[in-house]
Amino acid sequence: MRFVGKPYNGIHNEVNDRQVSPDFFRTIQARLVSGRLLNETDDAGHPKVVLINQAFARRYFPGEDPIGKLMGDTDLSPGSLRRIVGVVGDIKDGALDAEIWPTEYESFAQDPSTYFSVLVRTSQNEASILPEMSLAIRKLNPQVGIQNESTLEMRIQNSYAASLHRMAAWLVAGFAALAFLLSVGGLYGTIAYSVGQRTREIGVRIALGAQQNSIRRMILREAMQLTATGTLVGLVGAVASAHLIRGLLFGVRTWDVPTLTAVAVVLTGAGLLASYLPARRAAGVSPVEALRAE
Repeated sequence: MRFVGKPYNGIHNEVNDRQVSPDFFRTIQARLVSGRLLNETDDAGHPKVVLINQAFARRYFPGEDPIGKLMGDTDLSPGSLRRIVGVVGDIKDGALDAEIWPTEYESFAQDPSTYFSVLVRTSQNEASILPEMSLAIRKLNPQVGIQNESTLEMRIQNSYAASLHRMAAWLVAGFAALAFLLSVGGLYGTIAYSVGQRTREIGVRIALGAQQNSIRRMILREAMQLTATGTLVGLVGAVASAHLIRGLLFGVRTWDVPTLTAVAVVLTGAGLLASYLPARRAAGVSPVEALRAE
């Protein structure tokens, strides 16, 4: 395409091209940034008009108002000219993990096609109304062929990007679960070894009048200090490495406070559970047996 009034050196300006009806933007609840939306008068009997998205405006009209500008094919042939009448917010209508491309929205009534999609917004269960939609369309025109009925959720879940990233997510989750089990087992082994090495000390404490509860609290406190240190280091590492996995995510942030808080709570709880048995065993040490062993 090419813009009237702008220098042109033969470069290829590539954008997504969509033919839509006036109700399209209301159905998907698109945000009008400036200008106007399409209406019923934008038909074959009136001059051609087009809407663009914000990505389009940023790339081809930086620092200026695109409303009213003319665009057409590379020859600016009269039949291709269309006037920009509005700018809408960016709509993700491509791959989930791809950047939003500059997009133009032409009036379907000005360039009709025999192949098109029907979009419906509903408050009911989406999948349940697909058969009813097909029946309604066939009542309007029995000769219309219908194919690829699906909900937006189905489109997203069955997309290549979603499948690829879902596999990656399961793989990462598997490694995370393995790391979690290893950390809990390692903490248990460390605390148990520490208690075994301090059998004489614990026996002396009990012989001098230390209560079992105080022994348990001492062991658990030391274990929680170790767990808290490890959790803090892990959180710092998670935040620092969050930017490295941006390419694996879409639609969510790489990290947020609720997620990190939940992980810290789970790890702390697991550390407390792993420390309980060694602490209980330490509290039950017999001072006589401990000193005799030494």
